[in-house]
Amino acid sequence: MREPDGDKLNALMGRLVGDLGASMTAALIVLGDRLGLYRAMADGVAVTPAELAKTTGLKERYVREWLSAQAAAEFVEYDDKSGTFSLSAEQAMAFADEGGPAFFAGAFEIVQAMWLDEPKIAAAFRSGEGVGWHEHSACLFRGTERFFRPGYSNYLAASWIPALDGVHEKLQNGASVADVGCGHGASAILMAQTYPNARLFGFDYHGPSIERAREAAAKAGVGDRITFEQASAKDFPAKGYDLVAMFDCLHDMGDPVGAGRHVKEALNADGTWLIVEPFANDQLKDNLNPVGRVFYSASTMLCTPASLSQEVGLGLGAQAGEARLRQVATEAGFSRFRRAAETPFNLVFEARV
Repeated sequence: MREPDGDKLNALMGRLVGDLGASMTAALIVLGDRLGLYRAMADGVAVTPAELAKTTGLKERYVREWLSAQAAAEFVEYDDKSGTFSLSAEQAMAFADEGGPAFFAGAFEIVQAMWLDEPKIAAAFRSGEGVGWHEHSACLFRGTERFFRPGYSNYLAASWIPALDGVHEKLQNGASVADVGCGHGASAILMAQTYPNARLFGFDYHGPSIERAREAAAKAGVGDRITFEQASAKDFPAKGYDLVAMFDCLHDMGDPVGAGRHVKEALNADGTWLIVEPFANDQLKDNLNPVGRVFYSASTMLCTPASLSQEVGLGLGAQAGEARLRQVATEAGFSRFRRAAETPFNLVFEARV
């Protein structure tokens, strides 16, 4: 065995201890979210473990250990003098305010699915076969919707749609929109709430997600303005849409070029294809950062296996980057392709024939 550099080894061990703690804390975030512990602390009032246990109907000994771990992770504040715990305003936004712009707790259900389904991915590594989205644990579907929804709430109506040429005005006047790969329907519901005259159609090949989308739309009061149907990206009804949107799903498709060709057939002559994808630079070296770490990890366990499970199996991955996405759109028959907007987590593209 090669002789290691002691300083570098110690630094690596330090990072691994941090990652080990982060991995374990992720399970506690899912637990606290599920049991309503964060929500019970959202008002910022300092509580003892016994008080929080009484409020939530849980057992004090478990609650005390959970609070201690959260305080060690700096996700909960601890006052040594009073022996109480509280959430700061910022922590409450991240862990308790599900409708807010900074909610993050739901994202850890994605991590939960990655652990639960690791044996399936290990088998795929050996066989070269894929693992379909529908083959994953149900927490993945919930976590994906809860992870992406805050970004859509922040940016979709405020900046992404206005950045598209003429689309905002069309939606105000009653445009027809297809949300392809709609999952639990968060993006379609947001568009329906923002543009009451628009006609919304949501499509996803995953039947249980379509059922959940219908329930969510009804709860949001827009169930009568969105039609959700089970269909794939290559066979959803081509009804002449003014806008076809794909939110964080094109890279998951086995045949994104074929899907793009179907979009071209489904659009009106002056229609727009909106493509929202995870943020990525074109070169690997430029993606070796915290955001790239998250997306490459998700791509290894979720996105690439999903693509490889389908026909063609192009395997774009969650870090495809603008150049590869432009190539997909061009091969699909779109002559105009531009980056319309971006955030630290997303690239937003406009494609037109």
